[in-house]
Amino acid sequence: MNTTNIERYLNSFGRKVVDEAQKNLYISKGTTALERSIRFEVVPDDQGFSTRFYMDDYGEYLDKGVSGNKQQQSFTNYKNTTQSSPYSYTTKGPPIDIISKWIKKKGIEPKGLGRGRSKNTGQYISGFAYLISRKIKRDGIKSLSFFQKPLGVEYEKLQEDLLKELKLDIETYITTFYRPK
Repeated sequence: MNTTNIERYLNSFGRKVVDEAQKNLYISKGTTALERSIRFEVVPDDQGFSTRFYMDDYGEYLDKGVSGNKQQQSFTNYKNTTQSSPYSYTTKGPPIDIISKWIKKKGIEPKGLGRGRSKNTGQYISGFAYLISRKIKRDGIKSLSFFQKPLGVEYEKLQEDLLKELKLDIETYITTFYRPK
C-alpha cells in the first residue's frame, strides 16, 4: 500500500517539533550547539513508521532538569504531567573547569575571589567557579522542557490528523486497485 500521505504528515510533525524546540531553546539560552544538533528522522519499522528525535546528550539534562542533592527538580512531560527529574547530583557536582570556561566565555569578572590551578588540567580556575559548582550540586538544574512542550502540543494534533492521512492513503489504494469497467 502506498503510504506517502502518512510519511509526509510524520515528516511535517517532526519538523514542527524540531522547529518549536529550537525556538524554545533559543529563547532560553540563545544560539547554542545544542540548538543546531536537534533533528528528526522518519523510519519504517515492523509496525509502520516511527519518528525518532535526536540531539546532543546534554539536551536531555536541560529538557528534564537535574535534581540537586538538597532540592528535587521536576519537568513537564509531553503528556502535560509533572514528573520528577530522572537525573540527580549525589556526591559530585559539575566540573569546575567547565564552569570556569563558561565564566570566561560570558565575560564575568568576579571580584575578591582568588584564583588557583586545577589539579587535573593545570588551568587557572576561580573560586567563583567553585561556588557556582557547589550551588548547582546542591540545587540542581531547573528544567527548560524546551522539547517536551512542543512534542506534547504536536502529539495531540497527531492523534487526530493521522487518521485523516491514513484515510487518504486507503482511498488512494482502493481507487488505484479497483477501477470499475
